[in-house]
Amino acid sequence: MTTEPLETRALRYLAQREYSRAELERKLISFSPASPRLEISVLLDGLEQRGLLSDQRVVEQVIQIRRRKFGNQRIVHELKQKGIDEHLIKDALPDLKETELAAAYDIWKKKFQTSPVNVKERSRQIRFLMSRGFSMSVINQVFSHTDQE
Repeated sequence: MTTEPLETRALRYLAQREYSRAELERKLISFSPASPRLEISVLLDGLEQRGLLSDQRVVEQVIQIRRRKFGNQRIVHELKQKGIDEHLIKDALPDLKETELAAAYDIWKKKFQTSPVNVKERSRQIRFLMSRGFSMSVINQVFSHTDQE
């Protein structure tokens, strides 16, 4: 039985999608627990130096894909789960905050189309937007915008 070299496996993973360094390290360690962490670390350093592995690209990709469906809180949580450094997340926050209200309104409009007519319906819409990772301040802004229409 032939085992695939770690670099080949890492390149195969990266060909499928962007991975953060922490995600790829977890995958490689779980695949080959016999390999020392130092060997995997050196491999990942080499991939970063060659531009094949980039946490910044992961941040950009997650934001681009998730912004259409989720709020800042959910996106930040996903980035943290992927092992992205706090400084990269903080650098992305201004852009996220800038587009959050528009994203929340678009998501709300697609799902509900009309303003809530009673407290029960308003609560349901609030829960929906909160489950998507939007803060109450943004949700309130969405409702104040819809009430003005």
